[in-house]
Amino acid sequence: MSTNLFEKHKETLDKAVNALHERTFYAHFPEHPKAYGPDAPVQGKEAFDATLNNRFGELLQSGTNGDIGEEQSPYWNKDIGVTYPSASVDTLIENGEAAFKQWSKTSVADRVGILMESLEGVSKRFHEIANATQHTTGQSYVMSFQASGPHAADRALEAIAMGYKELTRFPENVNWVKPMGRISLQLDKTFAPIPKGIGLVIGCSTFPTWNTVPGLYADLVTGNAAIVKPHPKAVLPIAIFIAEIQKVLQANGLDPNTVQLAVDGSDKLIAKDLAEHPAVKLIDYTGGNAFGDYIESLASRTKAVFTEKAGINPAIIDSANDLRAVMRNLAFSVSLYSGQMCTAPQNFFIPATGIPTADGETVSYEDAVALLKNEVASLALHPKMGAGTLGAIQNTTTLQRAEGAKDLGGTMVLEAPKVVNPKFEQARIRATSIIEVDAANKEVYEQELFGPVIIVIKTKDTMESLNLAKQMAAKHGAITCSVYCTNEGKTKTIIEEMNSVFTPVSLNLVGYAFVNQHAAFSDFHVTGGNPAGNASFTDPGYINRRFVWVGNRTPA
Repeated sequence: MSTNLFEKHKETLDKAVNALHERTFYAHFPEHPKAYGPDAPVQGKEAFDATLNNRFGELLQSGTNGDIGEEQSPYWNKDIGVTYPSASVDTLIENGEAAFKQWSKTSVADRVGILMESLEGVSKRFHEIANATQHTTGQSYVMSFQASGPHAADRALEAIAMGYKELTRFPENVNWVKPMGRISLQLDKTFAPIPKGIGLVIGCSTFPTWNTVPGLYADLVTGNAAIVKPHPKAVLPIAIFIAEIQKVLQANGLDPNTVQLAVDGSDKLIAKDLAEHPAVKLIDYTGGNAFGDYIESLASRTKAVFTEKAGINPAIIDSANDLRAVMRNLAFSVSLYSGQMCTAPQNFFIPATGIPTADGETVSYEDAVALLKNEVASLALHPKMGAGTLGAIQNTTTLQRAEGAKDLGGTMVLEAPKVVNPKFEQARIRATSIIEVDAANKEVYEQELFGPVIIVIKTKDTMESLNLAKQMAAKHGAITCSVYCTNEGKTKTIIEEMNSVFTPVSLNLVGYAFVNQHAAFSDFHVTGGNPAGNASFTDPGYINRRFVWVGNRTPA
């Protein structure tokens, strides 16, 4: 039956594989909410509302022993009341090992068909997932829809396509002939990609599906069973994905325990117990550096680890055609979702000599900083854009850090303007603060300040800006680097130097192109080459470390 699913989705698969090679724009799932029918928004909201203050009963996994749930809406500032069936670590592992025996023997084509069918089911619930994401992460509704729905599904499809490509790279069998004069040696050889076992995927609180489904679908397409351990504060969006996968597995006579949801609570976390279990052969992790470093320490010959942690993303401003357009673009980049994005810029390097512009004038350092300040404040206070762009703060720790920005040191250039969301009066909203320091004050800016805080660093010149940005990328990691420069020679130097520490550069982005955005099938999200993470969505290495090629030989 699942082979028929492969044929059903073969045309989409071929397009996705082709997009991986071409790296041009491709999106199988439209990002506009209206693309899913006029009734979908209302139906999605009704489905979400029906889940509130109830047990999530869609999961088909076995051996559960209780219910857990502690998610809180950053907009309502209160619990959403959803609970999920929980299971012990031993049960999760036993279920996974049993399911792996069946799933690992399922053909590549059948696995691909089942996984792509699950995405079709998920796509019918994008609006429900959007509500779930909004009220667990604090993203705006539109951002929640796009990031947790079509963009996440495209990332999952990307992992399936890359998996299919790598798993079918070599022939299944071949007749091997070696000429030896009057005789020939003939062997029949078979080649099989052998999966490793159980994969553990540890999710984060801010992007519970976008950051989780690449590892989840990469594990599954390569024949591994998967256990998803979401952040206790952001479970519902990924639970819907898992429910849809389990439904397709069961409908095709396969064990739903091939993928399991592993919920825990803040008072009794189970990620370490799962990660250290010898049966867990693969670990995907998204989150903070401290726990990410611990996860990376578990890497061994028998345990492959894929991390996306955090970095200190720089913005190097040397020169610009239109400095106002530059600052407007950067203001949006730092304000979107209150800077709670691993791709958001934090450190703004501006030379004391000012910013040359296209009209032959040089904007002074002071005026450049004032322009940035005004654009950030104007966006936050915009009656139609402000609250929607900022969203809400997911974690109270992030809110406390932002509120304490004045104590970090340096000069407070902009105290966060007060913003109110009229639709959600209790929302945890915090606009962006700007702190100014000299280049010598490394203790202020040589740390990640996740959330709505940015640092302007006054440097001697652009070369000092570049050297500092490069040093910190090498030492602390960076996922993105914004560069504004109109000098061709200087631009080449900046790109080469930042690339040498495995940091991608976004050059002269203005208008609707933002450094935060990474597109499936085109952008490699995280390079895996600096401390911000050791893996990338989605290159061949992201797939190939999840299985082993084994060859067998028989005399012909």
